[in-house]
Amino acid sequence: MKKKVQETSDSKSKKKTGVKVSSHGRAYITVTFNNTLVTITTESGDAIAWGSSGASGFKGTRKSTPYAATVAVESAVGKAIEKGLKTVDVYVKGPGSGRDSALRAIRSGGLSISSISDITPIPHNGPRPKKKRRV
Repeated sequence: MKKKVQETSDSKSKKKTGVKVSSHGRAYITVTFNNTLVTITTESGDAIAWGSSGASGFKGTRKSTPYAATVAVESAVGKAIEKGLKTVDVYVKGPGSGRDSALRAIRSGGLSISSISDITPIPHNGPRPKKKRRV
């Protein structure tokens, strides 16, 4: 029979409590056809706050609406402003319907946008397409 070894508080891994936040950061918005994901980071890439349409309480087809994107972005922006963020560079990725409303939500949430970049991946030729369907 094995004895259980009791762990002390020193040996347990501790969670990062606070990231050093300057006034400038980055906002990564991924807009798919089914969801909207927002991550607000520092200049070095450490996450400050995040949000998504699903985490905001939307389910099913309502997650893909522009309103759900607005709610998700506003919740993430609120958390980031509490930690001291003031301006962001915005990086938008994806083809979804919440792109414009997400940018408006950042602006109305209290952050000022210094630049907007579209980082949607576009294939330069991509893989070989499927063969033509014969009926």
